[in-house]
Amino acid sequence: MQKIKAVNIKCGGCKKSISAALAKQGIKNIKVDVDEQLISFDGDPILAKKILTKMGYPEAGSKEAKSLLKKSKSYLSCMIGKVKN
Repeated sequence: MQKIKAVNIKCGGCKKSISAALAKQGIKNIKVDVDEQLISFDGDPILAKKILTKMGYPEAGSKEAKSLLKKSKSYLSCMIGKVKN
């Protein structure tokens, strides 16, 4: 099982968006811990990092983690997760 410590994960909406986006790309057994901002999964970690960064949830400690643009993208991803079934 792979693990990525990310930033900007705030709620269940974020969790739903992350799980859906990773699953769509064939990543399996996805678990998102909102409190720890930790994503566990089976699959390609490089692909997962690319997807998460694009959504606004970059890996903690990366240069993207400090980006205001990524933070704002995470709010959009969060809202999409909240309104989807």
